[in-house]
Amino acid sequence: MVWKFLTAVTPDQSKKAAWCAIVNPDATAALLVPGSADQPEPENAIYRNEDPAYQVFVDTLSYLDPDEIALIIEAYRFSEEAHRGQMRLSGEPYITHPLAVAGALAEWRMDAQAIIAALLHDVMEDTAVSKAEIIARFGKQVADLVDGLSKLEKIEFQSYQDAQAENFRKMLMAMARDLRIVLIKLADRLHNLQTMAPIRPEKRQRISRETLEIYVPIATRLGLNNISRQLQDLSFKHVHPMRFRVLTRAIKAVRGNRRELLSKILDGIRSKLREANIDAGVFGREKSLYSIYRKMVDKHLSFSQVLDIYGFRIIVRDIPTCYLTLGALHSRYKPVPGKFKDYIAIPKGNGYQSLHTTLIGPYGTPIEIQIRTQAMHHLAEEGIASHWLYKDSEESGAHLQVKMHKWLQSLLELQSSNGDSSEFLEHVKVDLFPDEVYVFTPKGKILALPRGATVIDFAYAVHTDVGHRCVAARIDHELIPLSAELANGNQVEIITAPHASPNPAWLTYVKTGRARSKIRQFLRAIQQDGSSALGESMLHQELQALGVLPSEIPATIWERVIHESGKKSRREIFADIGLGRSLAAVFARRLAAHDEVQQTEVNVSKPLVVRGTEGMAIQLASCCQPIPGDPIIGFLRKGQGLQIHTHACPAARKSRSSEPQNWIRVEWEPDPGQYFDVRIKVTAKNVRGVLGRVATGISLAGANIEHVSMDRENVGMYTELLFLVQVSGRQHLAKLMRGLRRIPDVVRIVREQE
Repeated sequence: MVWKFLTAVTPDQSKKAAWCAIVNPDATAALLVPGSADQPEPENAIYRNEDPAYQVFVDTLSYLDPDEIALIIEAYRFSEEAHRGQMRLSGEPYITHPLAVAGALAEWRMDAQAIIAALLHDVMEDTAVSKAEIIARFGKQVADLVDGLSKLEKIEFQSYQDAQAENFRKMLMAMARDLRIVLIKLADRLHNLQTMAPIRPEKRQRISRETLEIYVPIATRLGLNNISRQLQDLSFKHVHPMRFRVLTRAIKAVRGNRRELLSKILDGIRSKLREANIDAGVFGREKSLYSIYRKMVDKHLSFSQVLDIYGFRIIVRDIPTCYLTLGALHSRYKPVPGKFKDYIAIPKGNGYQSLHTTLIGPYGTPIEIQIRTQAMHHLAEEGIASHWLYKDSEESGAHLQVKMHKWLQSLLELQSSNGDSSEFLEHVKVDLFPDEVYVFTPKGKILALPRGATVIDFAYAVHTDVGHRCVAARIDHELIPLSAELANGNQVEIITAPHASPNPAWLTYVKTGRARSKIRQFLRAIQQDGSSALGESMLHQELQALGVLPSEIPATIWERVIHESGKKSRREIFADIGLGRSLAAVFARRLAAHDEVQQTEVNVSKPLVVRGTEGMAIQLASCCQPIPGDPIIGFLRKGQGLQIHTHACPAARKSRSSEPQNWIRVEWEPDPGQYFDVRIKVTAKNVRGVLGRVATGISLAGANIEHVSMDRENVGMYTELLFLVQVSGRQHLAKLMRGLRRIPDVVRIVREQE
């Protein structure tokens, strides 16, 4: 089909106005559309565009209404006029770029507004055209699309990294308003990659790396696998040109060598499906260059070791037939254990659905098979664009749009809580990669973990005991913190210690359910043991106050009390008391009430003795940080055990009047044999070397420095140094403070308590 453009003057207008008649030479009718009145063409002049790319573009618009086509052609002429005189680095007129972007959207069968925005996406940025002009000519929605796209590029920052982060943040915000923006942006990026030959190599590499890091994950997240593969291969070509050429030659050679094998597999699959009376389309497919390259890098393979360069896709009528096809194929070829994935029952986050299985084919060759319906295929290839492309994908495409909008809204919430664009970018990158990472043990075994998994997740994936005893780790032979996230290809070595145990803080950053459940299980067991010992001590204390010797209580009485309370054992009663779920006084009275229990003279209740190192059952309050020698009191917090406070603690005084029943008398064990944290504030002259002299004084007193900070807001003649030190008790702290007061530069020293 060839479109011609004619102009004419209407007799009923006082001013000369241009009209564009879009004429299909094979038709008898013509459509008149208002043209530009500013630069009217000669009466009855013919406007022709012989550019083949333009003709192809116009042909792809046949799915739209004639008036929409006319508006798109007007937008093309508007863009062509705005960019007149501008050239690309290749020497082509600049209009070829927006035409290619609009053509990609037309192939996706996008609506007229999106195609017009694609044609105009650079006019606000590179020409004198304003948003008001676009609103007047093409409407507010088109102008908003163009404005959103333009803002993505109109940013200037001190570093490229800052600009990239802000650019990315703005694109996601624009996506949240209208998903068509990201589709235009992806089409724009694809054409730029296709035409980057004249650009200097370092810029090509930078743009390509940015594409792999940001735009490819976005395309994948939106289910646009077709464009994602194109972006990957083009970026790979520019980032690693030599590797790209070598792999391309290798794959060409393999095509000839494996043609007979592939034909044999294809014939075998088709014959088996005919036997099972399954009507299906069977297609062989070659994996993309970049996916082959990533597999070689991630799994440390040579090209000859990558056997699954080709895969097979089977398109069937409906979902039940997918599973029938799977059964038929498994009866023909043996499946590889652990390689079956049902993405129909549990779709991926981007809406992707298929059955995946790997079979052992002729000569032991692994065969990757994907089984899906036609609608699933459309969604898998075109993702969110399938909503516009295919009628059979309207429902699933609309559902995917809802899912994507929810995801984008969550990103907006994240953005609102992160003012720094760079920090936001780092947070979102994790969400853009919901798949797995592959890491290696020191012996070369590959472990697959969820992306974002940490060293702790790896340790528990190796073995539960390795996780429990983990104290440090090396990634690629370098020591790293346990909270470090793993990346593809990392070699991870776990360092263990015999007496180490899980830290409750691990629960804040582990990702896998296995690690989380094992940590919680261990902590519950530790808490149960500590709480049981604490509860037993508290119950014995109450029994002695009633004149009952715990060792003299008959077993039959214990069994009766256990049964009456609905517990399973004495240990469970002790644990409940230690956790504050039950009162020791209640159980003491129950035990003492039986006639068989002999009571002696009532003793004065003795305080509960604590060491401060009992673990989770007895915790030292962080507000007052009690140390041996301080007068202390215990607060029994329900479900959390006993918390030790100093008598002078403001938090303790406030709660003692409102909850007196939860407070119990406690005292320190004479020699706990441990060090305890305490905060001290040192006011000293602001002179050179004062921090070193104070630190030396603390060391000479036999104390450890855990942390030191400085009050930077009130720096003048004097400065305040805040130390977190470890001492054995109150006497040790007094010795430390006396020693620091002897330093001439020290003006004042106090113990800090909230």
